[in-house]
Amino acid sequence: MRKVVLITGSSRGIGRAEALRFSADGYAVAVNYIEREDKAEEVVALIRQQGNDAFAYQADVSDFEAVRNMVSKVEKDLGPVEVLVNNAGIARMSQFQDITPELWQRMFAVNLNGAFNTIQAVLPHMLHVHAGVIVNTSSIWGEHGASCEVAYSSTKHAIIGLTKSLAMELAPTGIRVNCVAPGVVDTDMVQVLGKDTLQMLEKETPLGRLGKPADIAALVEFLASEEASYITGQVITCDGGFKNV
Repeated sequence: MRKVVLITGSSRGIGRAEALRFSADGYAVAVNYIEREDKAEEVVALIRQQGNDAFAYQADVSDFEAVRNMVSKVEKDLGPVEVLVNNAGIARMSQFQDITPELWQRMFAVNLNGAFNTIQAVLPHMLHVHAGVIVNTSSIWGEHGASCEVAYSSTKHAIIGLTKSLAMELAPTGIRVNCVAPGVVDTDMVQVLGKDTLQMLEKETPLGRLGKPADIAALVEFLASEEASYITGQVITCDGGFKNV
């Protein structure tokens, strides 16, 4: 019997790769986006070409009620969410003294509150059936920090705390909660670093390349699988060895 996965921020980048990966494994996919409806519908079309069900849902994950409404629509269209992937996130490089209160609050609203909102929305069903998988997205910068990315790193470190604590709380119910911490992945988000910086980061990565969205998608799909049924409360880094340099 097919399962239903909701992937936030899945119109592009890592989220898009995750949507296609789960579809290839037979999941019905709820594709979430905030602005790029055209990109979200492209993903939906590709999934349907694979013979699986998919719908696109617009919602700003920082908006509690919008997320509740989205999950209600997903349940009506596809069924209860059995796997939640919290992928949506924003990043902005800035020296600490230049971070405005508005930027700081928006970063936390999307990256941390967004996960809170989606988990709360899907949790009632998971608790009812004593089953479910939640995979959150942190970053290597959330594990050890990054210069000029204090706000982003803070939100991603908070995601780690959320994951570890919630995993302990939900373990008796059979719900698993894990976290992936990607390194530098070749997506639109990192292009703002510039070609020279990306080439430098590539050279500094022991495996000699930047990550691909498919690399992260494969890890996330594994964490949702039966093969990972004894894994919970973990933060798994996928960075080509970068953090060990």
